[in-house]
Amino acid sequence: MNNRQQHARITLWRALVQWGFFAWVVVIGIRFGVFVRHFETGGATPLVSRPPGVEGFLPIGALAGTKLWLATGTINPVHPAALVIFLTIVGMSLVAKKSFCSWLCPVGTLSEAAWKLGQRLFGRNFRVWPRLDWVLRGAKYLLLIFFVKIILIDMPAFALAAFLDTPYWAVSDVKMLHFFTRMSGTTITVLAVLTVLSLLYRNAWCRYLCPYGALLGVASFLSPFKIRRDAAGCTGCRNCSRACPSGLPVHERETIRSAECTGCLTCVANCPQREVLRMAPPLWRRPLPAWVFPAVVLLLFAAGIGTGMATGAWQSSLTYEDYRQLIPMVPYLSH
Repeated sequence: MNNRQQHARITLWRALVQWGFFAWVVVIGIRFGVFVRHFETGGATPLVSRPPGVEGFLPIGALAGTKLWLATGTINPVHPAALVIFLTIVGMSLVAKKSFCSWLCPVGTLSEAAWKLGQRLFGRNFRVWPRLDWVLRGAKYLLLIFFVKIILIDMPAFALAAFLDTPYWAVSDVKMLHFFTRMSGTTITVLAVLTVLSLLYRNAWCRYLCPYGALLGVASFLSPFKIRRDAAGCTGCRNCSRACPSGLPVHERETIRSAECTGCLTCVANCPQREVLRMAPPLWRRPLPAWVFPAVVLLLFAAGIGTGMATGAWQSSLTYEDYRQLIPMVPYLSH
């Protein structure tokens, strides 16, 4: 296989994985909407089984569940899939960089689609002044520190257990559904601003505001998989650095250790030289076939979710009767 074919396959594999996963998330969302609608109409509409995967949209509760699990060894049974998905994604970063962000995250997929659309509309993407960019990137780490402090440090285990036993937590997934289906004017305005910023700047939300991505970036420091550059074969063309969505100086480093690297392989796909850039663990000298890294990403995700299912930490303990009573109360429940 020549260099161009290898690069084309990297791009194709990533697009297939990204949009395939996005479609799966959309199906989960629609199914959950049908499930909730059954109870909102008093049983007048069809009932489908509740998809536990919707709990992937509850990262803050999952962080609380993680502390409870670490402190007591128990998994909160109301939304156990939230914990499983959270630990799976963090585990992926420990092994395969921030691969969830660039290969599976639906927000990341939409953000990338937005800046690519902006590139077509405006002929380019804009860049933030380097020093300001460095300051703005710190915002997501400050948000991460905030959540870590109030949940992992300040809240004792008994308080977390009490919160995870409240009706609000029980219907937090329904609250999240309504965030998308019953948007307020403020929500629409915020999303519109983020959309415009995403059109103009590459991955604006992911780069500057996502605390989840900040956590995964910190975890990714331990990942054995990293972008590695053969300095002897590099011509210094800088195609890799220009293409990098995170704006990393790939052409200057032999190993990319930055927490901003998402493992998207865009730099590898844009390198004109054969076997100069590769995503590989230490001491692995030859480029891996294009399918290997996405296969690792998918296997890690499947292994984490499969473990949750096999151990019974997946389906919610809430019953039909619980939902029948709780869902009509959603508009009246708050923190």
